[in-house]
Amino acid sequence: MKFFNERYPFYCGVDLHTRTMYLCVIDAEGQTVLHRNMRCDPKLFLKLLAPYRDEVVVGCECTFSWYWLADLCVDEGIDFVLGHALYMKAVHGGKAKNDRIDSGKIAGLLRGGLFPVAYTYPREMRSTRDLLRRRNHLMRKRAELLAHLQSLNSQVNLGPFPKKLCHARNPHELKVATRFEDASVCRNARTDLSLLDHYDPLIRDLEYFIGQTAKTHDARSYYLLRSVPGIGKILALVLLYEIHDIKRFARVQDFVSYSRLVKCEKSSAGKKYGYSGRKIGNAHLKWAFSEAVCLMLRQSDRAKRFVGRHEKRHGKGKAMGILAAKIGRGVYYMLKRQEPFDESKFFGALGS
Repeated sequence: MKFFNERYPFYCGVDLHTRTMYLCVIDAEGQTVLHRNMRCDPKLFLKLLAPYRDEVVVGCECTFSWYWLADLCVDEGIDFVLGHALYMKAVHGGKAKNDRIDSGKIAGLLRGGLFPVAYTYPREMRSTRDLLRRRNHLMRKRAELLAHLQSLNSQVNLGPFPKKLCHARNPHELKVATRFEDASVCRNARTDLSLLDHYDPLIRDLEYFIGQTAKTHDARSYYLLRSVPGIGKILALVLLYEIHDIKRFARVQDFVSYSRLVKCEKSSAGKKYGYSGRKIGNAHLKWAFSEAVCLMLRQSDRAKRFVGRHEKRHGKGKAMGILAAKIGRGVYYMLKRQEPFDESKFFGALGS
């Protein structure tokens, strides 16, 4: 975890909400020079910060409404730091908690060098990243509809569907009127199919738009990611927009940790207390690498042999996790060196 430890004459802690924000500005000696509750008004914010703006750093917790504040500070040339919400225990663990106290604690963490830093994703690719996340959300809703159709089929003890429902066109070819005798069950299935009729063209248009936008942002990295067996169009887009810039990770260990591909051990006085921090990191990268493992096993015989060898010792789940971490390291070095995927180098003599 990285902490903000730069020295400034003034530190501004912001407890940010949807409509209001509480400002606390302290000087280098820890004396409060401004403490005020205000509405989320950019002009008022700049007016209050005007006496200190050339010598101040602004910090706020990573909540859903931080975009506008970060962009405002960038436009006005004010240094801005985003705080990692899960690490800000001093804010959430106090006996008394309100906006005034929280803003003061954020300013104090900035001054004391204990402010946990999160990545401030730049606006150029941020909106497309959020649109891609929305597309993935819609795909999960679509999968729920397909699972419900399977559930309806099992409830009445019918045989398997003639075609796999996971393919886009197959669900619409179901003849529910002849398959389900009960009128209510038939109506239930038709409701799912009707929703699929709305989801499919919407998802298809989103994928086309995001794919075209990705080629204008970083086409080279996009096609480098596509060179990995198992990483197709969607997974390449997820990796591209969730990583953004591989240079922000100084070491490969930082990247695999951020991607939730390794466990963090807890120990004290030589004793181990298990693992923690499973929710710290990027859940979207974790999902993308997990999917890439399953798809790589379909396409690569060397990947199958690699997993089979580790499965004998660790079990199937652990073996697939090892391959996911290996893919994560491979992606890191591919983007770092701007080189396409090389299966012989990736698996080496052990994977042959």
